Amino acid sequence: MEKALSTLVPVNNDIYDQLGERWYGANDDPVALLRAESRLRNPWLTERLLAHCGAAAQVLDIGCGGGFLSNHLVQEGFEVTGIDASQASLDVAVRHDVTGRARYLLGDALALPFADASFDAVCAMDFLEHVEDPARVVAEAARVLRPNGLFFFHTFNRNPLAWLVVIKGVEWFVKNTPRHMHVLRLFIKPQELERMCQAHALHFTELHGSAPVVFSRAFWRMLLTRTVPPDFRFQFTPSTALAYTGYAQRLTALTSAAGAS
Repeated sequence: MEKALSTLVPVNNDIYDQLGERWYGANDDPVALLRAESRLRNPWLTERLLAHCGAAAQVLDIGCGGGFLSNHLVQEGFEVTGIDASQASLDVAVRHDVTGRARYLLGDALALPFADASFDAVCAMDFLEHVEDPARVVAEAARVLRPNGLFFFHTFNRNPLAWLVVIKGVEWFVKNTPRHMHVLRLFIKPQELERMCQAHALHFTELHGSAPVVFSRAFWRMLLTRTVPPDFRFQFTPSTALAYTGYAQRLTALTSAAGAS
């Protein structure tokens, strides 16, 4: 395992430039799994935004891709900015924004083009495992968050089970899965992400495991056909062994974070 982790295989982020309308239409592609994950997470995230930040919250979606989260949130009435390094993905996101109100920007998550304390919430969903320096992304998210703001995240745990299911399982059972779409060494253990957050006054507040619903017809149809059925579902779980979703809250002062750590 340690030898495998030391092999610096780069993650293949170029694939998102090639998806086009497949972001929203393809079932013979792992992007369909992203859509299914969004159907679980988006309502959960919306509820917490409303409860903690109110209906007028200003939200930043880092690594917004084709806009699954951003376009959902803007329809719910939030003020949303999506940022991504893929212009092709942003073009898709704009086309699927039925409100015309989402703001989409080409930019770097490691150097966000925003002033300190600009947003009530920052989201990094299915993104931290795609960068070499996730701690720097967390630092930038904390910088642009207002006091008591929320940092939402979803990523994958780093262990042999996650390698088998998230990497090899998708390669085996979903058509058109590209090589190195995910690499194990970039997966993040929950305690590692918590330390990154604590270093920047972000306090873990809620954490859930996430996994596909395996005892369902849709799951078995995927295994047989290597396509992702429209009714394929994910669920929150007590175990974070595969993946995990949660949020951390920005403390009012860095001295508070030092005490929490």
